[in-house]
Amino acid sequence: MTVRSTRDPATPLWRGVVVLRIVTWLFALAVVIAHHTDFQRPWLAWLVVGVMGAWSAGSSLAYVRESGRHRWLVILDVLLTTALMLTSPWILSDAQYDAASPLITTVWAAVAPLAAATRFGARGGVVAGLVVAVGTGLAREKIDLDVVRDGVLLCASGLLVGMAATLARTSAEALARALRTEAATAERERLARSIHDSVLQVLARVRRRGLEVGGEAAELARLAGEQEIALRALVSSEPTRSGDTVDLRSALQLLATTSVQVSTPAGTVDLPAHVTEELVAITREALANVEKHAGPEAHAWVLLEDLGGEVVVSIRDDGPGIEAGRLERAAAEGRLGVVKSIRGRAEDLGGTAVLDSAPGRGTEWEVRVPATMRDGR
Repeated sequence: MTVRSTRDPATPLWRGVVVLRIVTWLFALAVVIAHHTDFQRPWLAWLVVGVMGAWSAGSSLAYVRESGRHRWLVILDVLLTTALMLTSPWILSDAQYDAASPLITTVWAAVAPLAAATRFGARGGVVAGLVVAVGTGLAREKIDLDVVRDGVLLCASGLLVGMAATLARTSAEALARALRTEAATAERERLARSIHDSVLQVLARVRRRGLEVGGEAAELARLAGEQEIALRALVSSEPTRSGDTVDLRSALQLLATTSVQVSTPAGTVDLPAHVTEELVAITREALANVEKHAGPEAHAWVLLEDLGGEVVVSIRDDGPGIEAGRLERAAAEGRLGVVKSIRGRAEDLGGTAVLDSAPGRGTEWEVRVPATMRDGR
């Protein structure tokens, strides 16, 4: 499955900006045609509306293409709109000001904040709305209820359009991640089927035959069994990345062997990459201690639990256990391997690592990491 790069999810909003810009310019042109005899400087009114038309055409051609939606162009859009609005005192007559006639830019001035909102999100839309609102107050040469109302509408429209643009992009990114995960899963399944029909069947046959023959062949059977389990885990549970997170569930499943059983939830347990790496390192250290101190015949069990508020990893073995005071004596002698590798790592993640052991009943580590680590904090 091929995951294609998606277009800018906010493209429909850009098209709306272009259509609105053309419509509002036509309205501004109609206003100038209807009232040009009332202006104190008609030539300046025609010049400004001409610049508005040229900018509408140029910016629209840029906005309809993804490559043309530059940051500097949108910022210039807001500044030019405000500057053209500020020519109103030289164009409108005193009678028009007294009658509260529209400024020379009329509703055309509302389009620039919408473009900023589409490009920069809600914050950019509100800031652009404030800039144009201040320009409106300066052009009106007073602050009254109408000016405040226009400012509120400009900021509110920028906020809403910006939120819509941000939501569209966030949703598209989530969909793209889901498609990548689906593609990776499909590829692993294809690879698993291929390996199952060849390598895994051979390893399984070697394991069964070796156990039947016994002797030195039994050792080969054991090794073949370990490789079979490891290979099955590799092709079926390769750690899945989603942005900056890694699935702890699939990462721990790679540690399964003939003597280590791993139990995990059905769904993924996505954590920041460094958190997953540390928890896997803690688990490896605990399993290494099992092999070192409990002997080659010992068995270990790894249990992963996602409790919503925290993630718990438990590592238990059926070895001889640890006698009381042994770790304290090791720490007093300067041997801090367990404390540093397991407890220290857990504390660095904001969690805890608790050891439960006694002679004759094995050893169990319980590592807890708070759910806030999902956000990388």
